[in-house]
Amino acid sequence: MQFTSFEFLVFFPVVVLLFYVMPKKLRQPWLLLASYYFYMGWNAKYALLILTSTVVTYLCALLLDRIETDDKKKRKFVLIASLVINLAILVFFKYFYFLHDTIAACLSVVGIRMQASRLDILLPVGISFYTFQALGYTIDVYRGDVKAEKNFITYALFVSFFPQLVAGPIERSGHLLGQLEKISREKSWDFDKATRGLLMMLWGFFMKMVIADRAAVLVNQVFGIYYMFSGVALTLAIVLFAVQIYCDFASYSAIAVGAAGVLGIELMANFRAPFFSTSIGEFWRRWHVSLSSWFRDYLYIPLGGGRCSKPRKYFNNMVTFLVSGLWHGASWHYVVWGGIQGIYIVIGDLLKPLKERFNTFFHVRVKTFGYQLGQGLCTFFLFTLSLVFFRADTVKDALYYIQRMFTTFDVWSLFDESIYYLGLDQKEMGILWLGILILLIVDAYYARRKAFFDTLVKEQCLAVQYVIVAVLLVMIIVFGIYGEGYDATQFIYFQF
Repeated sequence: MQFTSFEFLVFFPVVVLLFYVMPKKLRQPWLLLASYYFYMGWNAKYALLILTSTVVTYLCALLLDRIETDDKKKRKFVLIASLVINLAILVFFKYFYFLHDTIAACLSVVGIRMQASRLDILLPVGISFYTFQALGYTIDVYRGDVKAEKNFITYALFVSFFPQLVAGPIERSGHLLGQLEKISREKSWDFDKATRGLLMMLWGFFMKMVIADRAAVLVNQVFGIYYMFSGVALTLAIVLFAVQIYCDFASYSAIAVGAAGVLGIELMANFRAPFFSTSIGEFWRRWHVSLSSWFRDYLYIPLGGGRCSKPRKYFNNMVTFLVSGLWHGASWHYVVWGGIQGIYIVIGDLLKPLKERFNTFFHVRVKTFGYQLGQGLCTFFLFTLSLVFFRADTVKDALYYIQRMFTTFDVWSLFDESIYYLGLDQKEMGILWLGILILLIVDAYYARRKAFFDTLVKEQCLAVQYVIVAVLLVMIIVFGIYGEGYDATQFIYFQF
């Protein structure tokens, strides 16, 4: 079931209404039932996978809680068992063909041929997200950061809570479990939380249906036959893909945060105006925060983090980003994309002393608007260029795309209206730019005030609040990409 489907528009109000009218002790079972129904809307059989992951991590956490803290061997064995079982499921369903093809390619070099696989494996929606959330809980219990949850229904709801189940944010046990436990014994209705939640959902629908899905029309057309276009079209397509993937993923997070807020539950913010970052390091503290912080806490720091020699620190960075790239998809072009992010971080750290000396010598005022704008544009350029590897089908395609982008740049095509034959006519392009302008205003507000769309609206007088809501609703209804004959674009991160 997708957030942008008619089914969800019926499903969500029913869930909320019954949640608030039923006895408190039934709220957890009701949300658990609703969450499994929500997930089974894609493929009912794959509910067994999330149930398996839930049972394994639940039992392992209970065992960890009972084993004495000084019995490190037993505790480590239980932790490893939980990691191996869950990661084995993830690897089989997500990386089987990738591993098979990679091994086959390596063996073919020495003249050994592997028989082609005939398994029919479909990637379960959201498996990377709920697997990491469940594993994070097990690691937290192992470290002693949280106590094992003894109520199976509470824990099962933590793993499968429907707003953030299939595309995050990847919640931490210390933040979400306690809230889920309270809904069965405390009043959870809060008018302010509910209205803020609805505002965040509205903003999410706007980003998805007006901006992301409209940008996808041009992006898909250009990337489908990229070898036929010149540099202007290729540059426009990759810039709009940066906008598309941000609005697509941030919209899901906004709807998830909003839906949970209506139910009185707070989820962590997943995006913090990343395109206002002035360095790649800052960018990754603002983009997909739940995943970035997960890799930081459960991979980067255990490897040694930054509290070690510089070569080791750079190695830890590269490993973390390479794994992050592989997490995004079972293909080498995702691994290369992750490696590029690691290289950016390493080069940025190496050049930092030189940059500081340069600024001091030439008396560069680093806090001025012009300097910050230049840093921001450079960061956006570097990230967007790397996205060619993310969006292309292969590494070879990505390299050829970049080559054409820089060697066939015909500036006159900006003025001959040829850009209006890339899938979006002049009217549709105008709507897209208007949507992006609204997005920049909202993100600029966050960059300045560290507050999201709901706060921006709530700070206005009542009349202005109504106008903002009405304008967004009209734009979603009139300019949203949907309707007869249109195959609604699913959220990009469903495939991860």
